[in-house]
Amino acid sequence: MNPLSKISAAALTAAALTGCATGLAKNDTAEMSASSTALSANAGETGHIVTIGDVHEYRLDNGLQILIKEDHRAPVVVSQIWYKTGASYESNGTTGVAHVLEHMMFKGTKTLGPNEFSRIIAANGGRENAFTGQDYTAYFQQLEKSRLPISFELEADRMANLNLRAEDFVKEVKVVMEERRMRTDDKPRSLTYEHFAATAFVNSPYHQPIIGWMNDLENMNVDDMRNWYKDWYAPNNATLVVAGDVDAKAVFELAKKTYGKVKARPIPLLKPQTDFEQKGIKRIVVKAPAQVPYMLMGYKVPVVATAKTDWEPYALEMLANVLDAGESSRFAKELVRGQQIATSVGAGYDLYSRLDNLFLFSGTPAKGKTIEELEKAIRTQIQKIKTEQVSQAELDRIKAQVVASKVYEKDSLFYQAMQMGTLATVGLDWQLMDQFVERLRAVTPEQVQAVAKKYLIDDYLTVAVLDPQSTPAPAAANGGHSHAH
Repeated sequence: MNPLSKISAAALTAAALTGCATGLAKNDTAEMSASSTALSANAGETGHIVTIGDVHEYRLDNGLQILIKEDHRAPVVVSQIWYKTGASYESNGTTGVAHVLEHMMFKGTKTLGPNEFSRIIAANGGRENAFTGQDYTAYFQQLEKSRLPISFELEADRMANLNLRAEDFVKEVKVVMEERRMRTDDKPRSLTYEHFAATAFVNSPYHQPIIGWMNDLENMNVDDMRNWYKDWYAPNNATLVVAGDVDAKAVFELAKKTYGKVKARPIPLLKPQTDFEQKGIKRIVVKAPAQVPYMLMGYKVPVVATAKTDWEPYALEMLANVLDAGESSRFAKELVRGQQIATSVGAGYDLYSRLDNLFLFSGTPAKGKTIEELEKAIRTQIQKIKTEQVSQAELDRIKAQVVASKVYEKDSLFYQAMQMGTLATVGLDWQLMDQFVERLRAVTPEQVQAVAKKYLIDDYLTVAVLDPQSTPAPAAANGGHSHAH
């Protein structure tokens, strides 16, 4: 199962990214230097760092990491700039600031007016957008290859010269508040996920929603934006990823002429926030207008960046695939079609986040079945893996599915760039991208069973249930007349 590709759409939307339309359509890495001369991890070298296959790594003198993947199948290019900052970098009282600044990045610079960035990209036949996650904020453009200089010039400009006007902020924060209402407050599953994450994580910054708490948005001001921009938006805190029909050396030279003009700045030292050890099951009920009940279960687990045993995240990934990797997986065969306990049920795990995360289950009971029956059925499947090893034949079949999906993913320039950007930004080596399949192939039935026994236990579990509430019917109009207020 591909990271961030399972569970319900609602849970993923809340858990992974907050993306914004702009007129068109996440080892502990917290040790970032506060020195004015610090560039970022592995910044001892500049210029060309390494070439592996068709991926070239460079670094500018100002600390900007550059990853270039040559792919000459079509005359197009994807350019992404990733900043090592997101919702998990925020402090209490300023939640949502990373995402609001993402909006403000389109409101102009010292030389460009509001939304002119988007108009220029569109006029050159491109598309652009941005997204904020727990561990990063990223901006991208997709263009015909000869238009890449335009992307670089525009992005380098707003990296250094953003014009944060109070009047623009007042309007845009209201847009974000309405976005929150539409995406979370008025969507019962997203609302349930938000309460679920805030319950599962206490000291971990994954406690807070990417879009921010409404009270924080209501009390945010333009100085919060300015401070966030000054602290985190610097070349020595960013990674530029380019994929497409390009020459790596030419791209590097272009980056020197554009991004190279931006000066490095001191980056704050991010204090580690490790969640304290959970001592038993946490359960919450969320009451909201909805048609059917819904359940989330999450077990605290390590990820590649935090695991003390390096094979465990890959075994957890295979465990998720055993349970939920299409119509032939155990959940689909046994809980949906077989016992008909669930209309939908899923398992998911993101092994590429900055901090410990959750191994997630979600589901909706079938008509006539209860949430309690669904939870019992999921627990039975977990227990079965703990007591009976997955057969080698079943594991091999699932591994073949994963390999096939990875091959198909290479058809997407955007997805290849996103993989590299994600890994680099959460503090991992981008080369792990090419090791993913081999690491999964090396997982054994014994390892799948071991991580199930070790991590899928009640002391690490949080359960959230959406309790559907009927929506009050509007009052009937008397005599056919309505009254405006």
